[in-house]
Amino acid sequence: MTNPKESAAPEPRRLTCSRCGTAFGCDLSGKCWCAEETARLPMPVKGEDCLCRDCLRKAAAEAARNPDGAPA
Repeated sequence: MTNPKESAAPEPRRLTCSRCGTAFGCDLSGKCWCAEETARLPMPVKGEDCLCRDCLRKAAAEAARNPDGAPA
């Protein structure tokens, strides 16, 4: 029988940025790179999934410039 504590850590999820197509990893253990970011954005909308670091930063800058969500 396998001891769950001895099993290897799960592999990071491989994702593709829904804005630019860049491939990146997401560590579901809570140590994902996005947790290190200072920006806290709402969950993606219109069918988007996670964003790569560059697109997340761009989205955060856009949100900071335009906090009411209206087009710039």
